[in-house]
Amino acid sequence: MYKTLIVLLLLSSTLHAKEISPIASIEVSGLVSDFVKDGDHLYVATDAGSVDIIDLFTREIVRQIRLDPLKTARGDLVPTRVHSVDRFQGKTLLVTSGASAYRNVWIDDGKVLKKIIDEKKHLMPKRAFFTHEGDVVLGTFGSNVVLYNNNENYKLYDTQISESTMGGMALSQDKKKMVISDESGAVRLIDVESAKVEKTFSSEHVDNIYSVAYSKGTIITAGQDRRVGVYRENKDAYHIKSDFLVYCVGLSPSAETGVYSSGYDHDLQLFNTKDGSRTDRLVGHYATPTKIMFIYENALISAGDENRIFFWKLDK
Repeated sequence: MYKTLIVLLLLSSTLHAKEISPIASIEVSGLVSDFVKDGDHLYVATDAGSVDIIDLFTREIVRQIRLDPLKTARGDLVPTRVHSVDRFQGKTLLVTSGASAYRNVWIDDGKVLKKIIDEKKHLMPKRAFFTHEGDVVLGTFGSNVVLYNNNENYKLYDTQISESTMGGMALSQDKKKMVISDESGAVRLIDVESAKVEKTFSSEHVDNIYSVAYSKGTIITAGQDRRVGVYRENKDAYHIKSDFLVYCVGLSPSAETGVYSSGYDHDLQLFNTKDGSRTDRLVGHYATPTKIMFIYENALISAGDENRIFFWKLDK
């Protein structure tokens, strides 16, 4: 009887689901690699050597952080790709390509763009975030987590979390916990200050996890195995099967609503994290979405392999 009721509820939610178009989209300098919201502004990392800063009220680019182009082995100049961006207390943290195979890490305080880690240190950070104390935590392709004191220029720790290649990385809202996934299909909840692995989740994926989202004790994951994993605190884990590779996920501040990239038409599928029921679909992307972020409970932003940022508003 209980299973029948669940099936009926899922069918009802599907029947009432609708398609939602973006309320706006903005063209940015290049293909979007990453973005982060800070106050009334959105900081967009691109492959064109810039971070475009967008006013969320006017939806216009009001400033840019520009990086010098790189010189190739042939002597050609190419744009510096910005791979990761974060914000904390008026400062912007960037991870960029280097002239070699390694990467540089920068902090911009609004006046000066300062390199804090040079590619000569042979680091390959995939993501970088400010911690709650203003230090920098890096996640590398080799699944090393590095906590770096950017004032004194030294490592507080450098710990290998997994022997598999890192997939996604996300920090909690208070920046004290981080979630890291890898190509084995495992997800780990880690204390930022100590690098201690507090819990490992591995029941819902059999392949690489591209990205993760974390809020209010809930983790959702985007998998190469066409699954969306859902791990809720003190609840049974489950997964949603998709008809296409799932490249990115997002989670509302309350953790009640999840979203994932879905299908060949580049849609975004909303769902209820409590029971996995699919609700509305967000339609309008021209290319595969690779980044989704809720900025409020009923508003989110997304981007893909394209030079546009999309804004969405959900029905309450």
